[in-house]
Amino acid sequence: MRSPLCLRIRIALILLSLACGIAGAPAAARADEAKLLLLATTTSVQDSGLLDALLPVFRERTGIAVQVVAVGSGAALRMGAEGNADVLVSHDEKGERELVSSGAALARTPFMENYFVIAGPPEDPAKVATAVDPAAAFRSIAAAKAPYASRGDDSGTHRREKQLLALAGLDATPPWPGFTSTGSGMGLTLQVAGERRAYALSDIGTFLAYRERTGLVRLTQDAPLLRNEYAVLRIDPKRFAGRVRGEAAQRFEAFLVDPDTQRRIGEYGHERFGAPLFRPFLLAAPSPATSSPGR
Repeated sequence: MRSPLCLRIRIALILLSLACGIAGAPAAARADEAKLLLLATTTSVQDSGLLDALLPVFRERTGIAVQVVAVGSGAALRMGAEGNADVLVSHDEKGERELVSSGAALARTPFMENYFVIAGPPEDPAKVATAVDPAAAFRSIAAAKAPYASRGDDSGTHRREKQLLALAGLDATPPWPGFTSTGSGMGLTLQVAGERRAYALSDIGTFLAYRERTGLVRLTQDAPLLRNEYAVLRIDPKRFAGRVRGEAAQRFEAFLVDPDTQRRIGEYGHERFGAPLFRPFLLAAPSPATSSPGR
């Protein structure tokens, strides 16, 4: 499992390799630096496979190669705050708005959404499936002292989990015996939950992508407290002059909200799961649907 130190080392090595490549390159190669883009993104967008479907299209259209650093939203936002990424994809609205207010990011542009789910073993010993709302579901898991796998990585998912735990009145650390933190991304956390027959909070996209290998089932339906909005944020190239590729980031943002890309997002996952993993924001309704795939 990745520790915060390992994550920082990994990011530092990526940034160092990019910097050395640019500094040591001839003038013609440095001119091509505009054809690179460093994207710091939440792991759920990568673990679900969406980036694998979109980035080749972006490169074909623009000639820009994207270097992806998949981390939790908290780490991605910190990279943006320090000028260590050109563009971010995050799903932590509060943190995103704070980054824009600080001046490090130019704006936040929502471009898709889905819902968080509480996943767990089919036998559902804590009776999460009958809970009246997500907070009640967490109280039921705590009362049963059931195994639970948390990302514990300051990601958007982890931050939402903490909000739900607070609403449930479960502020202790750990909230109950059997609660463990992986310090890892969504995919690995779901695999840990599957091995331990534990519960976990996940975005629906990654849950569906990992459902077969974990054996977990979806135990909650869409609800306002589980709405999960993704946004793209361009880092201010004037604030981090010489470090941030503003034009490439602008083209990436435009790509994500382009009607054709929005169509691709809306179709992604339909062939495999019978329904899309994400809802393009241009088509998103303000209120949650009554149901979505996952059981």
